[in-house]
Amino acid sequence: MPSWTDTVRFAFQPVVNLTTGGVAALEILARPEAGDILAQARRDPELDGRLAALAIRSAAHKETLLPLHVNVFAGTLADLGGLAALREAVREAGRLPWEVTIDIGPPYTHVPQHALLEAVTALRREGFRICADGVGDGDVPLRLLTDLAPELMKLDVSLLTRPAAVRAMRTLCEQLGALLSVEGVETESQCAAAVSAGAQLAQGELFAPPARLPAADVYVPALSPGVASTQRSGPSVRQFVRPAALLPATASAGRVRALLTGSPDVSGVLLVDPSGIPVRSVHRSRFLLSLSGRYGHALYSDRPAAKLGDPPRTVGVDATAWEVLDVVADGERDRTSDDVAVVDRYGRCVGVVRLADLVRALAESRVEEAAGLNPLTRLPGSDAITGEVDRRIADGRMFALTWLDVDHFKQVNDGAGFAAGDELIRAVGRALQHAASGATHVGHIGGDDFLVLADPDTLDPVATSVLDTPWSAGGRTVTLSLATVLCAPGSVTDHRQAAACLAPLKQAAKALNGASWVLGRAGLPGHEIRRGSGAAPAQPSGQTLTG
Repeated sequence: MPSWTDTVRFAFQPVVNLTTGGVAALEILARPEAGDILAQARRDPELDGRLAALAIRSAAHKETLLPLHVNVFAGTLADLGGLAALREAVREAGRLPWEVTIDIGPPYTHVPQHALLEAVTALRREGFRICADGVGDGDVPLRLLTDLAPELMKLDVSLLTRPAAVRAMRTLCEQLGALLSVEGVETESQCAAAVSAGAQLAQGELFAPPARLPAADVYVPALSPGVASTQRSGPSVRQFVRPAALLPATASAGRVRALLTGSPDVSGVLLVDPSGIPVRSVHRSRFLLSLSGRYGHALYSDRPAAKLGDPPRTVGVDATAWEVLDVVADGERDRTSDDVAVVDRYGRCVGVVRLADLVRALAESRVEEAAGLNPLTRLPGSDAITGEVDRRIADGRMFALTWLDVDHFKQVNDGAGFAAGDELIRAVGRALQHAASGATHVGHIGGDDFLVLADPDTLDPVATSVLDTPWSAGGRTVTLSLATVLCAPGSVTDHRQAAACLAPLKQAAKALNGASWVLGRAGLPGHEIRRGSGAAPAQPSGQTLTG
C-alpha cells in the first residue's frame, strides 16, 4: 500500500522583492496528486508537521541557496510547540534556522492563543522567522496578530480593493518592524497597487507560477521611478535586502569556491558563527583571484576560508539606505563593491544589500524629486506635500496643513514689476524654509501660493516668522495671509478631504485686513482668527494648536 508521502509533490513559488526585482525567497507549496491531504493536515497536527519537514527535504534536493517559506497551520504550532520534525529536517538539509520562515496560516478559531504564542517564542529563539499568512482572508484576530509580532505579514490580493484596510495593515507593519507582502498577484495593475500600498514583497502568477524547479528568473513589471520612500531619513534598508549566501565560519576555502563557481549570481559569501552572526565576509572576485594565482589552490583549498575574508560590514535591519552608504563610505576604497550584511536585533544575518541597488533607487528618487521642484524657489510642489499628508493620515498622526499667499499679488506684479514679484516669492520661500523644523514640510504650489505641513506644536514659530516680517516689493508694503486646518486622527480620509476643509478657511483669511491668520479644525464648524482685522487675543499654542 503506497505511503501518503508518495502522493505529495512540492512546488516552489518565488517571493519577489518589489524594489530590487530579485527573488527574496521561495515558498514551498504541497501539491497532493490524490486526495485532500491538506484538509487532513488542518485537522491533524502531526501530519501537518511531517508535511512541513518533507517540504524542507524536497527543497534540499533542489540545491537552492534561497531562503525558504514553509506553511504550517496555527493549530499545528499550538499543538506541537517546537515542530521537532521540521527542526530535524532543517538540520539534515544543512540549513540555518534563520534561512527558514514559518508561514502561519488560518484557521485560528479555537486555537489556544497562549500555546501558539509560546511555540512562536521558542521557534524565534532558535532563529526561525515568523510570517502571518493569509491576512485579510482568514480569521486571525487583530490582537493576536500584534502579539505574534511577525517579521513578515502576507496580505491576500483581494485586500487591495480596500485601500483603507491596506493602509492600516501597512501602519501596523511599520509599528511592528515587519515587512508587508501581497500574495496572489496576477496582473500588472495589482502589482502597481501593491507597490502603491507600500508592500515590499509580492508573489503570484504574474511573477512566476509555482514550479517543480525553483525559478531563477521572474517577470517584474517596470515600476515608476521613486517607488522607494523619499522621506528625509531615506528609504528603509528592508526594501533592498537580498538573500545572503551563508556558510559556517569554519568552512574551507574549497567549500566556498564550490559554492561560488556553482552559483554565478552570488557576489559573496558570509561566514557566520553558530548563532548566525557574521564573522567574515568573502568577496567573490578577490577570493577567486587569490585561488587562481600560482599555487593558490594548493595553498588555500583545505585551509579555512576565513583567512581570505575581511571583517564584515553590517547594518541593523532598521537602518536607512543613507546609513548603508555611510558604512560603505567609511571603509576601505577597494571594498566599495562588497555586500553589506543586514542583521537583526540579535546580530544574526537576515540578508545582504548591494551598493548598486541603493545607488539606483536613491538616484531615481532624487531625479523625481528634482523634477517636482518649483523652478523659482526650488521647493517641492503639491505632490510631495499631499503624499506626506496621506502618510500622516495612514499613520494616525495629528497634523496642521497651512496655505499661505501674498495679498493682492497681481497688483504687486503690475506695480513693481515681475522681477520684484519673483524676488518677493523667493524671499518668502527662504523664510519658510529657515523657520521650518525637521518635521515641517514646505511646498511651493505655484504663483504666490505655498503649503506648509507641520506638527501642531511647531506651527507657531513658522507663522510668526513670516507674519512678523515686514515685506515689500519695489518699495510697496506687502502682507501675507495664512489659513490652517488642524486634522486630528480620523477627521479626514485623504489629502483631498484635508484640502476641502482648508478651502473656506482660505476665503476667511483673505477677507481680513492686513497680515492675517485663520485657524480651524477638520470636521468642526467655525474658525479662530489669530491675526488680522478684529483678531481675538492670541492664545498660547499649547491651548490652541494641540487641543
